[in-house]
Amino acid sequence: MPPAPLHERLRQLASTLERQFLGKDEIIRLLMISVVAGEHCVLLGPPGTAKSALIRSLSELMQANYFEYLLTRFTEPNEIFGPVDIVAFREGTYRRNTQGMLPEAEVVFLDEVFKANSAILNALLTLLNERKFTSGGKVMRCPLISVFAASNEVPGDETLNAIFDRFLLRVHSDNLDAYHFSELLQRGIQHEIRQMSGEGLRPVVTARELADLGKSFGGRMNFSDAFLSAYKGIVFQIRAEGISLSDRRVVKMLKLFAASAYLDGRNATDASDFFVLKHIWNNQDQAAILEGIVQPVLEAFFREHPDRRRVGALGVGVDALAAEIDRIRQLLTGGTALGDVQLFSQLKALGEIKTALAGITDPRARELEKRVAQLLEASFRSGRFAQI
Repeated sequence: MPPAPLHERLRQLASTLERQFLGKDEIIRLLMISVVAGEHCVLLGPPGTAKSALIRSLSELMQANYFEYLLTRFTEPNEIFGPVDIVAFREGTYRRNTQGMLPEAEVVFLDEVFKANSAILNALLTLLNERKFTSGGKVMRCPLISVFAASNEVPGDETLNAIFDRFLLRVHSDNLDAYHFSELLQRGIQHEIRQMSGEGLRPVVTARELADLGKSFGGRMNFSDAFLSAYKGIVFQIRAEGISLSDRRVVKMLKLFAASAYLDGRNATDASDFFVLKHIWNNQDQAAILEGIVQPVLEAFFREHPDRRRVGALGVGVDALAAEIDRIRQLLTGGTALGDVQLFSQLKALGEIKTALAGITDPRARELEKRVAQLLEASFRSGRFAQI
């Protein structure tokens, strides 16, 4: 039996990751778009939010040559690009042994990339831009598909702007909301058991297939006048808000739109693909501005196409939310007095649940919204807030 079409197997790959990593659906979609388009992505957020584990699993499912490294200002080029070939050096030739190192990798994960020194960053710029690496005066073509980077914060040093600009997508990865906690533990246990047993993930696609797709991807770069007109309007809105968006990035974004359509099995882009524009901020304060510009466009599209899957839709069921509401109610109405930190934590969780319920069409969600509102009102009326 012939294999399923590539876009279907890529969706299967994404589903596998979504089952493994709770609450990361939108991040996974953006990673998939990056590898299809052959672009780079940076994940920003605190440690312990599954950034490296997610990229490792993605690489495993792609059967890709993988390279990972934690960078510091003391990291030397030979740790990344390979040591000097001593045998060749003795014969008067300077070159690096790149086997198993970044220049021969197809998927790369660089942790704390913005802490690297200038020698590494300068070499990375050429590699990210042109997929080329110079060793001993010879230029080698690199099989690189995508580089994924991670950082705890957006770089504040202007000298890092060039490397930051090469990461077309900027994705915030945070700890999960309270109502995901129980399922987080269940999936986490499964992941740990798989790690301890040494059981690997079965590849769904190959990096070679993605490389071949990239070579023929130009045939998918066709956009309707209506789509380009809508895109122009959004770009001008973004720039009017003071968010820098260079012409180079505006053009490159078209690859991401086409990749998003490909993953859905569509031959043409539509307004749903604009969701990637929420992830092009230069600092995290701009994320809310982009959300305000892009989200109304998405809402209008999904009102007209209610059958279409929303990217980043809530990954937790109504039953799990109901159980979390009951848990919070027992804490708030129980005989044990809560401290200020505990109380604010529970009220914050109720606010998160309220937001989550608003995005669910299940009729039971409306009843749960009433229960949340009653708990919030009772807390503010009878608690210490009544004296404020």
